[in-house]
Amino acid sequence: MRIDIITCVPKLLESPFNHSILLRAQTKGIVEIVVHDLRDYAINNHKQVDDYAFGGGAGMVLMIEPIAKCINKLQSERKYDEIIYMTPDGKQFEQKTANRLSLLGNVIILCGHYKGVDERVREKFITLELSVGDYVLSGGELAAAIIVDAVVRLIPNVLSDETSALTDSFQDNLLAPPIYTRPADYEGMKVPEVLLSGHEAKIEEWRTEEALKRTRERRPDLLDSYE
Repeated sequence: MRIDIITCVPKLLESPFNHSILLRAQTKGIVEIVVHDLRDYAINNHKQVDDYAFGGGAGMVLMIEPIAKCINKLQSERKYDEIIYMTPDGKQFEQKTANRLSLLGNVIILCGHYKGVDERVREKFITLELSVGDYVLSGGELAAAIIVDAVVRLIPNVLSDETSALTDSFQDNLLAPPIYTRPADYEGMKVPEVLLSGHEAKIEEWRTEEALKRTRERRPDLLDSYE
């Protein structure tokens, strides 16, 4: 999988992609993450990529010309399955979306900044608009890093134990059940006996019951679509 990220502040993405699972995925050649500095496609020698909004109002807007130059160049080199724009008014990012994106080959993620992008960018290029929550960030870079992390970990051979991702919260519209490790008794706080029994059927039954209980208490809305 190849992920191209377009941003006017590329240094914000250096750390998230150079450590842990994302670094290993790139080292293995499973995923290629390429960050493009929008200022390399600026309209003048001053590296300008933004301008004031027509009609007035506070804040600057990313211009269509630099973005179009970058996307057109990338599209001339390969076909993209999705061109994603990170924006607070986009579709709420969910696990099922991460699952679908993990099956794609090439994806572009455009990071908004300032007050956002010229609306014509969204009309002409964008195929999917995503939000990571009902709040506003300074730009789409951190949101893009969240999307990439959630998607890449689902790709086969990225995690050392591929079944781990399948048992995460939200995969079956339930929150994950409680988990424990050694010691079995810490200052009188004991691990549930069923987890020490070695009885796989009873353990799975306990986990399902606890997942349902936790979801009912913390996210009852998820139960509407639980199967």
